[in-house]
Amino acid sequence: MSDADVVIIDSGGANLASLRYALERLGARSLVSADPQVIAAAPRLLLPGVGAAADAMDRLRADGLAGTMRGLRQPLLGICLGMQLLYEHSEEGGVPCLGLVAGTVRRIPAAPGRSVPHMGWNTCRSLRSDPLFAGINDTDYFYFVHSYAAAVSACSCAAVDYGAPLCALMRSGNLCGVQFHPERSGHAGARVLRNFLEQ
Repeated sequence: MSDADVVIIDSGGANLASLRYALERLGARSLVSADPQVIAAAPRLLLPGVGAAADAMDRLRADGLAGTMRGLRQPLLGICLGMQLLYEHSEEGGVPCLGLVAGTVRRIPAAPGRSVPHMGWNTCRSLRSDPLFAGINDTDYFYFVHSYAAAVSACSCAAVDYGAPLCALMRSGNLCGVQFHPERSGHAGARVLRNFLEQ
């Protein structure tokens, strides 16, 4: 149906162009689609997201993708909001999400000297080995922009410390997710995308 190396699920996010460009620099052929048949047949999938959880879930449901995604078996990488949508629930708008990973995404509490959204470059602390972080060190920096996050749990492979440890990389079966934006994270982000393409 498609000769793309990876299909980017169109959830209405604003980072589609930068993500496609990052994949192109890696020599990967990508396709943006909201077609359930194309998505079901893809060799691997990216679920990006910039915006609000409720809007993204409304878009996925309207396109008939929520049910399709629950039956996927190929590798899928959620990015930023895309990772959050894999969980059961988000405090952002009080919306039920895809329910593919246990847990609730909660608003990051603001504190003196720690603004919300969490925006900027941070390192990630490895919690357990994961193929996405092959060749990545705890001194590598990644770019974050988010006001909501998942707590560290059994599926977390790396954490970012922002007042408390927050999940930066998760894996559950064929699903993985990163809270940072690999397409905006220089050589470290490119390595994460390459690692995903090689899964």
